[in-house]
Amino acid sequence: MPGGARILAALYLGSGATGLCYEVLWSRMLIAQFGVSILGVATTVVAFLLGLGLGALLATRPRLRLAPTRSLQTFAALELAVALYALALPAINADLAPRLEALAPLLAAAQWHSLQALVSLLLLGLPAAAMGASFPMVLRAFAWSPALLGRVYGLNCLGAAAGALLSLALLAAWGWASAVQIVAALGASIAAAAALLARTAIWRAAPAAPVRIDAPRAAGGALGLRVWLSYAAVGACALMLEMAWTRLYALVMLRTEYVLALILAVYLLGTAIGSLLAARAQNLRRLATAVPLTACACTLAGLWALPHLSVWIQEQHFTSLTQALGVQALALGLCTLPTTAALGAWLPLLARTDGGGAPEDAVALYGANCLGAAGGAALTVLVAIPVVGTTASVALAAVLMLCLGLALGAPRALLLAVPLALGAAWALREFPAPQAMMPAQSDPGRQLFRYEDAVSLNHVTELPNGQRVLLTDLQHMDASSDPAAVQIQADQARLPLLLHPVPRSVLFLGLGTGISASGSLVYPRLQRTAVELSAGAVIAAQTWFAPVNGGVATRMDLVHDDARHYLAASTQHYAVIIGDLFHPDLAGMGNLLSVEQFARARARLEDEGIFVQWLALNQFDRETLHTVLRSFQRVFPDAVLFLDGMHLALVGSPHGRQRAGDVLHGHADLDAQQLDQASGGEGALTWLGRYWGPIAAGIGAVQREARPVIEFRLPQLRYQDDSPLAEILLEMLRRRPDADTACAQLGIAPEQRSGFLNAYLASELSVQSWIAALGADRDHARELTRLAYEANARDRWIASTLADELFAAAGHEADPAASRAALTQVLRVFPEHVEALRALWHLQRAQGDAQAEATLARLRAAAPLDREARAGVALAPERATNGN
Repeated sequence: MPGGARILAALYLGSGATGLCYEVLWSRMLIAQFGVSILGVATTVVAFLLGLGLGALLATRPRLRLAPTRSLQTFAALELAVALYALALPAINADLAPRLEALAPLLAAAQWHSLQALVSLLLLGLPAAAMGASFPMVLRAFAWSPALLGRVYGLNCLGAAAGALLSLALLAAWGWASAVQIVAALGASIAAAAALLARTAIWRAAPAAPVRIDAPRAAGGALGLRVWLSYAAVGACALMLEMAWTRLYALVMLRTEYVLALILAVYLLGTAIGSLLAARAQNLRRLATAVPLTACACTLAGLWALPHLSVWIQEQHFTSLTQALGVQALALGLCTLPTTAALGAWLPLLARTDGGGAPEDAVALYGANCLGAAGGAALTVLVAIPVVGTTASVALAAVLMLCLGLALGAPRALLLAVPLALGAAWALREFPAPQAMMPAQSDPGRQLFRYEDAVSLNHVTELPNGQRVLLTDLQHMDASSDPAAVQIQADQARLPLLLHPVPRSVLFLGLGTGISASGSLVYPRLQRTAVELSAGAVIAAQTWFAPVNGGVATRMDLVHDDARHYLAASTQHYAVIIGDLFHPDLAGMGNLLSVEQFARARARLEDEGIFVQWLALNQFDRETLHTVLRSFQRVFPDAVLFLDGMHLALVGSPHGRQRAGDVLHGHADLDAQQLDQASGGEGALTWLGRYWGPIAAGIGAVQREARPVIEFRLPQLRYQDDSPLAEILLEMLRRRPDADTACAQLGIAPEQRSGFLNAYLASELSVQSWIAALGADRDHARELTRLAYEANARDRWIASTLADELFAAAGHEADPAASRAALTQVLRVFPEHVEALRALWHLQRAQGDAQAEATLARLRAAAPLDREARAGVALAPERATNGN
């Protein structure tokens, strides 16, 4: 290859990198605008591929079949145009976003998604068409040969694979706006280099490419309509695989920003390898057989290996995120590279099989493939995944690729493989049960329910003791019916509603199992609304978790929508808005903790309203926690903190800080008994004692949708041996106001001061005991827990911890009378201790005690789904274990 051609090849490799960077960054822009939804991602992909395909096809028109130098100059102009558009796009988006948000209240969810698709087509279609037109320009700039196509296409895909990782690195280091500017500068540099190359002697010395202006082939030719449509269908299968694989392998490898970029990079790398190898292949007939057979067989083999890969990855111990990503990339490559290499080989194979067709023929195939891919992406998300599921979509694509190989010229002997492929696809069509996808030591129990759509994959499983777990996207437990977990989840509604003097309406940003919302059931006139994106979670709350959520799903308005879109679209105002717990390190979820999202929530509050965002402290390190606190304080300057166990409540209100009188003397709708129930039986003073003072996170970064922070830092915590939790708790203790200051900040009345001080001291001693336990100082932790209990026996966290210690000691009592006395003591400390109730019931049954039935009733009330309690018969020990 002459020197000028080598330079052009390097420039087109760089063009592939910038093109993929643009796609990732623009996709992120639209997700930030329209909310976390796979539909948003799909419309972005469809718009991009439609633009690529149409741009490539339009550039094959006779008047655009230019000489090599003119083609190179046109390539430079197109690259520069895209770079300039990229620089202008942030301003376009900034102007367009408020206009679109103003339309949101006028549009239903389906209309909003349609608007999203239209905006994607308009914003991304034009620059994508310019990128698509670059492909035929580069082909014509070279001295054409059929083998050239594979090399040029492979280099572009190789650059795109690098661009997938580069865009992620730029996002993490510079944020969205700066990343776009950097990529645009790189694109402009490529354009300048291409324009300069066209003027150099080294380019003019290169062999000229023949200029062909002949008419396109007839439909019956070697590259006729049948081939065109068949290769378009190959593109549809390829995007069906890409989107389905992204769902499947993101489940296995955790759906973080890093993993999504890794999947895309591996996919493009395989395509590049296949294209480059096909450009050098000698036996084209053998290759025509190997391509569809390899694509089908390896896709089905990857489906078979999926549960084994899932278990293996979860059993590994990685010392760093880098090591984890490296090993997982190799495993992902084993499962997908053969298929993607076969897909990459198809285009140069077809061009070479024709025996030397014109560049226009190759570009027509490329354009058809892009258009088919756009259709495949849309059909996968809108039809295939919701109707047949992700694994069945992959299996279907595998069989279709085998059949398309026959349509594209593979020997008829390949027909013998079709029945085998159909049989294997049928056997692999069902998504594996969670038990098959997770290690034995983390057995989630047997599957009761599965629901899958384009948004999420939901499972409800039953543990050996009868308790149920909601799994969303397989890898994390969203909620459990375990009695201790039920109380913790219900607390998420209790605190916000207690802090408002007269709560008339509440909005839950996330429903989950509905257990969190059940903490609001004591309020008789409360209007409840819940926004939930996952339809599977709604069904689970309405049915499988109804026994433990009080049927709350039937006593509220349920809105199936993204929380960010709903807040932007709604015109209603609420007394209380509650941000549910979620996993902030997963892709896209960090936007729910951004300044923009908190501002949306504030806009939907009444003048005296309260917004509470819950965080799980064990999911953060010190810096990311401070980032979220600063973001919250940016919107709610007088925000304060409450600490409920390991869950931190960020409390903000337009009217300023919270006052104790609202908690102790408000709630005219509740009598004394209902007010006690509203506090979960702990008393209002116990909740006030969990006050942790105003937010004081110092100066530093905040989380913004255009400059994300936490989603790039938090995934690293999964691979740290030392948890930062103790450090966070220690810092919180140091920053907590002293008791007198807390009394003044909350406005504690003199007659309530003694009770508040006891609760305040107890919560502090409790945190100190957790720190001691994290430091393996068990004796000191136990002593601190006993002191905390003496200060405030009503605190559920303290009482349950002490009861666990007493129950462990009760197990050593051999004498039935002594054991009964010990169990009675446990239940005196914590009356709802499930295992103590179970042990006492067993003991009473064995002794023929008439109190056994009363104890069983208490056990059923504490644990409605407990298998033994429901059966009323003692089960074998191995079946009656907790199972958590």
